[in-house]
Amino acid sequence: MEHGTSLASLMIVVGVAFLVPVLLHRLKIRFLPVVVAEIIVGIAIGRSGLNWVAEDPYLDMLSALGLIYLMFLSGLELDFTLLTSKTGGNNRGKSGGPDVMKVGLAVSAGALLLAAGSAFALRGAGLIEEPFFFAIVISAISLGVVVPVLKEKRLTETAIGQIILFITVVLDLTAMVLLAFYISLRSQDLYVMLQLALFFAAVYLAYLVIRRFLNRKVSDAIKAGTVQIGTRAVFALILGFVVLSETLGVEVILGAFLAGAIVSLMLPKKDFVHKLETFGYGFLIPIFFVMVGADLELGSLLRDPSVLALIPALLLCFYISKMLPSLLLRRWYSWRETIGAGVLLSANLSLVVAAVEVAVKFGVIDERLRGALILVAILSCFVSPIVFSRFFPKTEPKRLAIGIVGANHMTLPVSLDLAREQYDVMLYSAGSPEDAKSSRYPLREVDKLAPETLASAGLFEKDVVVLATADDEVNLALAREARERGAPRVIARVEDPDRLEAAGNAAPPDVQLLSSLYAARTLLKAVIEHPSAVKLITQHDDSIQETELRNPAYDGVPLRSLPFLGGVLVMRIFRGDSFVVPNGNTELRLGDRLLVSGDAEELAAVQRELA
Repeated sequence: MEHGTSLASLMIVVGVAFLVPVLLHRLKIRFLPVVVAEIIVGIAIGRSGLNWVAEDPYLDMLSALGLIYLMFLSGLELDFTLLTSKTGGNNRGKSGGPDVMKVGLAVSAGALLLAAGSAFALRGAGLIEEPFFFAIVISAISLGVVVPVLKEKRLTETAIGQIILFITVVLDLTAMVLLAFYISLRSQDLYVMLQLALFFAAVYLAYLVIRRFLNRKVSDAIKAGTVQIGTRAVFALILGFVVLSETLGVEVILGAFLAGAIVSLMLPKKDFVHKLETFGYGFLIPIFFVMVGADLELGSLLRDPSVLALIPALLLCFYISKMLPSLLLRRWYSWRETIGAGVLLSANLSLVVAAVEVAVKFGVIDERLRGALILVAILSCFVSPIVFSRFFPKTEPKRLAIGIVGANHMTLPVSLDLAREQYDVMLYSAGSPEDAKSSRYPLREVDKLAPETLASAGLFEKDVVVLATADDEVNLALAREARERGAPRVIARVEDPDRLEAAGNAAPPDVQLLSSLYAARTLLKAVIEHPSAVKLITQHDDSIQETELRNPAYDGVPLRSLPFLGGVLVMRIFRGDSFVVPNGNTELRLGDRLLVSGDAEELAAVQRELA
């Protein structure tokens, strides 16, 4: 099919890039990463299929920009805070949880050694000729596959999720740097090595300049993400590093990758990162992946016996090099978690695709090996998320823990109501009424209502701390202590009207004050003026609830894209100290509190998904 240099091929590729995620969503094919689907569709419309896509300068340029932007986003996904993090094991781990950094480095080192051993074994079998290059490719991990899967499983904040992320960051960064050194070393030119060293020195100098001298002007704009100067600064940085790398004879993907790493070090806000990702994955990157598939010639590959032998051997190397070192996690986690982690870490795509493009350009591999590596990467990203989802144990949403100090006529019935609604409730009292000592109440008696006593009883580790004794001074003092100890949410009861007004001005930050007298007066007035609204809130069929978005998988997702809402109505979205009147295009943010109304079962489903 002839298109010359017209825009027809570009239109076909952009149209396919638009239709792929739509069809995946409509057909509910959640196990297949979008980028893998784009490559598969590219194969179907390219040289190996319908041959609808002709060589075109527009496509070549946009595909090259897509590769550059993909590497930038790969660098942007690096979480450098993991390099110093330490997290305890989850509730299924053994005592003495793992040190994220030590365990992650041990598994990463093992993966690198096994990748090198696998590559030399492949050369010994006569399947490859460049073991160093293949060792780099085998050791890499795809951040673009691992991160979304962990978010979907709600594992990013768990110990094992942090370890998986740490290993991915270390191996991805190591593979990128090793690739640059390998290409330079292969040239056998000392001048090229000096250029590479000069490039890294220039990048480090640029980072220091941005951090020290332009921090207030540029970094604040990047972090704010509300003005165009932040976006312009990022694109200037990308192009600056790409031009610098090209000038010094370094591969441009390394410059783009390090530009993303520097932006990540600036700790940009999630809103701004989301905007950068939207542009990349909405336009440039899909074109690149579709063209990767379109340029493959499967017919000649599958007719080559050496390629047919190499593909399963490479795939086996991908899994062996990650799964064997991951067995170290068995010390803290179950077999299902350990094997699941190893399987997910074996997913490899973005860096493989980028590396083979560079390797073909420098003559390290030929088109035959290029196609084999891309096919193996596609297979790993197809198999790993599916096996991980089926194999890794499901995580139950965390129950909200509530600690209430003071057992009285107000807190006792409330504790029972909350316990019936699947909250983790504990009452703390230094002397309770006899009727409160029934086993049906979640009551824990302490010697005295002192900070240290309550701390050892676990009060300040609760998600919500309610201080509802009959002594206003005790409540306010404990409220200050709770805030100092980092309790996320604190509610203090203050009944004295004079003290309530004074406490309202001098209360600890982020402490909500409660007065039963004021609440009764407000409720009576509301019943008189707005009886229907009060009935909606106070009725006992649980038709209205508030739920907080803590699942990162739905951060930035518009309401209309939430399939589990069903007949649930989102009435308000409380964000910080303000609220949003929602519509279908309203995008959710982590920490949003949604006031929802509907059937009790549907509300429970929404709570499970968002919490």
